[in-house]
Amino acid sequence: MLRTEFVRNLNCNYERVWLEEKPEERRYQYCILSRGGIRGLLPCSLRYLNGEAYLYYDITSKQSVAQLFVKRVISRGWIKDFFWSFQQIRQELGRFLLEERNVLWYPQQIFQDLEQNVFSFLYVPYYQGEENGFSNLLEFLVERVDYEDEALVECVYKMYERFEQNGEVYLQEQVFEDIKALSDTGKAPVESRQEEWENEPVETVMEEEEPGDGGEENLEQERRGLFSFLESKKRRSRQRRDRYRQNLQISMEGLAVAEELEYGEEYGEEYRGDYGRTVYLAEAADRKPAVRRLYTSEGRIVAQLNENDLTIGKKKGEADLVLEDLSVSRIHARITKEGEDYFLEDMNSTNGTIKNGLRLQPYEKRKLEEDDEIQLGAVVLTFR
Repeated sequence: MLRTEFVRNLNCNYERVWLEEKPEERRYQYCILSRGGIRGLLPCSLRYLNGEAYLYYDITSKQSVAQLFVKRVISRGWIKDFFWSFQQIRQELGRFLLEERNVLWYPQQIFQDLEQNVFSFLYVPYYQGEENGFSNLLEFLVERVDYEDEALVECVYKMYERFEQNGEVYLQEQVFEDIKALSDTGKAPVESRQEEWENEPVETVMEEEEPGDGGEENLEQERRGLFSFLESKKRRSRQRRDRYRQNLQISMEGLAVAEELEYGEEYGEEYRGDYGRTVYLAEAADRKPAVRRLYTSEGRIVAQLNENDLTIGKKKGEADLVLEDLSVSRIHARITKEGEDYFLEDMNSTNGTIKNGLRLQPYEKRKLEEDDEIQLGAVVLTFR
């Protein structure tokens, strides 16, 4: 796996890839990539810093797939759009005589423009890695697919199994046949950009097993394995929901409630009739608020941090806290809770995320403290 990091330079955000050896800049792949204009590939430039060579990929106004699906599930429409883009990028690579093995398919290296619903991929010239991450991508899809859509789950599970068995051969054409089958099963088809190629003839390079040659038996075994997998996944989901409810109950202990209690009910029989236990000042000072909040400069509460993470942006349906300001990105920043601490993370925003006057790099996380000032574009909030 390459060594990468996210950096901000002037008004652009980049994913920077460090090259172990000085590249031969005049070789074809470097020349064609630096020229740009290849649909589906992130714009790239070769730069030198302190004697080291780096590839800078412009990711401004895009979100990595890994970050997009931290909380969301992957829908049928998204799968169809993604593999439509997958087919298009393969055609572009062939047109420019570029090798497919040099595209990185790790979810954190695939980016999506939420405004135009366009995917962009990272191409590393003359990549020498053992594998380019497509297996990781399929594992990612299996983990985050919408498990309410059983036809979609079955499709993704089969894709994973067939890729493990057949490798690159499966990706040539059969994968598109499997995706097209989603339009004829389960839920009603979801509109997507994939409709353009659904009517195109596609040759199948993998032969289906004939009934009587073990095909039916293998199919039945595959189905049993799939539904066993589904049950296991649903059971884990129920366990996670139960743990969430338990944690929520624990976190609610000690919070103020509207209903008044008698002293005997609140402190026990030994305090009935008096005014309860006096708390030492030192003890009271050590107590932290059970729930943290975000305030405007006028002191108005805009969010209460009850969940483990809060996404902030201006795109409704994607952000938990919607800020209707033109300087705020569609998905601008996120606040996550780790143990008892909260962390602020920039989500590759256009105008940047600033904590107490210091700008965060794209996808950089910094710990939040009491009364920290958070600036998101032109919007200023306080963490308390």
